[in-house]
Amino acid sequence: MERLIGRGAPVAYAALRIVAGLLFATHGAQKLFGVLGAHAVPLASRSGVAGVIELVTGLLISLGLFTGWAAFVASGEMAAAYFLVHAKQAFWPVVNRGELAVVYCFLFLYIATRGTVAFGVHATGSRTR
Repeated sequence: MERLIGRGAPVAYAALRIVAGLLFATHGAQKLFGVLGAHAVPLASRSGVAGVIELVTGLLISLGLFTGWAAFVASGEMAAAYFLVHAKQAFWPVVNRGELAVVYCFLFLYIATRGTVAFGVHATGSRTR
């Protein structure tokens, strides 16, 4: 099975990177512009700074531009969000509603280790496996 499906790994990874980046950017857009069912937050607040990080890094990740650095920053932001907001409420992510922050944190950490790979602005200089 791996031999058959494995041939599409670069395309599947690119799709994962693009979709995750765009979804992350929408969280930033919600905070900054009050779109998609949310209210805008003040730019000079912790949520406003988070919104800027999410919008910018999400777009960079999806475009494949400075992917490793953007994903590393996004991963750190999600780790901080988990510990500053969710972990205070309860120990388990499923109880404190921090599952998405944990998943984004580790997904972006993985993307930071892989870089762009394919279908991105920086695809030519990226490491492939």
